[in-house]
Amino acid sequence: MSDRPNWEVEGRNWPNRGFSRFIDSGQLRWHVQIMGAEGAPVLLLLHGTGAATHSWRALAPLLATRFRVLAPDLPGHGFTVGRPRGGLAMPAMARAVSDLMTVLGLDPAVLVGHSAGAAIAIRMTLDGRRAQPRAIVGLDAALLPFPGLAATLFPSMAKLLFVNPFAPHIFARMARVPGETARFLARSTGSRIDAAGAACYQQLLATPAHCSGAITMMANWDLLAFRRDLPRLDTPLLLLHGDVDTAIPIATAKEAIAMVPNGRLVPLPGLGHLAHEEKPEDIASLIDAFVGEFA
Repeated sequence: MSDRPNWEVEGRNWPNRGFSRFIDSGQLRWHVQIMGAEGAPVLLLLHGTGAATHSWRALAPLLATRFRVLAPDLPGHGFTVGRPRGGLAMPAMARAVSDLMTVLGLDPAVLVGHSAGAAIAIRMTLDGRRAQPRAIVGLDAALLPFPGLAATLFPSMAKLLFVNPFAPHIFARMARVPGETARFLARSTGSRIDAAGAACYQQLLATPAHCSGAITMMANWDLLAFRRDLPRLDTPLLLLHGDVDTAIPIATAKEAIAMVPNGRLVPLPGLGHLAHEEKPEDIASLIDAFVGEFA
């Protein structure tokens, strides 16, 4: 097992591998997947903490029938190598993705982010970087601090794990236990995904570097500052949220959408935090319908 995800080992059977390429931008060598017709409106997919491009394995091809779809592995995750200036804090991640768009010469018309990826998409737009989308879609979006005592405990715990050099290795060792990753995903997300998806998560989480990237991102995430800025967003925002999401309760999505002038929330009955992996066809239809309103 590699210390970090190796394209010729963990990536040898990677979903949609034929659409993968590696792009250099600043201090990063990005793994990106690009599919769909050239000249079609560009749709940028940003995965959440601990995931990678595999989380779009079914949704991306569906969206590619209408859009030019771009899906990167975020810094610290998957097969992207290097760290952006400013580390894995939200503004630095947003800046790094924007720089990637500049290198590729692409201006996304639509931003779609899952969990923390939704916050990055909105941050890109608020910061006026290379993202002036006509619509943003957040899937089980992580936009607000955890309620109550968890608002203090969760970031503190992440920071404690961040300074412990053994933590990524401990988590990676746990992920190598047969069936443990699938059980962890079910407990922590409320979703039931296919075996192929669970295998991809297992391959990534079994590598200490990927675990370190996820821990570092959580330790540097400042949602209090983001909350203050969220009401400034005037781009149309659609939040799709599973009503059995055990990672981010739907009540959080209701609170967040009430802060946005041009926002809409659509609950997803019976789906969890990985709703886009459970019902990709439904999610694609909802995205198409929303974006179509602003074509």
